[in-house]
Amino acid sequence: MQYSPDFSKLPIPEDDGKCNHLLGERLPAVMLISTSGNQLDLSAIQGKVVIYCYPMTKQPDVAIPDGWEQIPGAAGCTLQSCAFRDFNAELQSLGVRVYGLSTQDSSYQKEVVARLHLPFELLSDVDFAVTNSLKLPTFEVEGKRLIKRLTTIVNDGKIVKVFYPVFPPDRNAQDVLDWLVQNEF
Repeated sequence: MQYSPDFSKLPIPEDDGKCNHLLGERLPAVMLISTSGNQLDLSAIQGKVVIYCYPMTKQPDVAIPDGWEQIPGAAGCTLQSCAFRDFNAELQSLGVRVYGLSTQDSSYQKEVVARLHLPFELLSDVDFAVTNSLKLPTFEVEGKRLIKRLTTIVNDGKIVKVFYPVFPPDRNAQDVLDWLVQNEF
């Protein structure tokens, strides 16, 4: 059974300003492993791209960390990924590619892609190269450092829009699509 939090009962994340520096930044020259098994240099990505960063997806038969739902913005990674899956055709029709990014390792992410039937790649920042380079906001739970949920729209390697905080996460893909339709770049 898929974990599905009740967003009306979860704490709403507040904008702590930890993404204010991202607008206008260029993606770093960092190689990441994708779920297709390829290495991707973020700085070499051309065109319009959405990169949604998420803390972690739940594994089947593995309990979520204690207190997960009390961490503002932590719950809902699977639903966010499914929303980007469901809106992928519309995003592609606008010439936009989608990538998910987390600090989970690639084998963990491959299971997610298969289970959720994601039509796009997930990128593993297991060594925190992108997280540290872009100074992405993080939090810790059960000794694990995780990225706070945020989404960037990138054009030819430059961040042109940042969604942060993202809540509720299942609405993020629609918000991204709406922004893209309203803003030509």
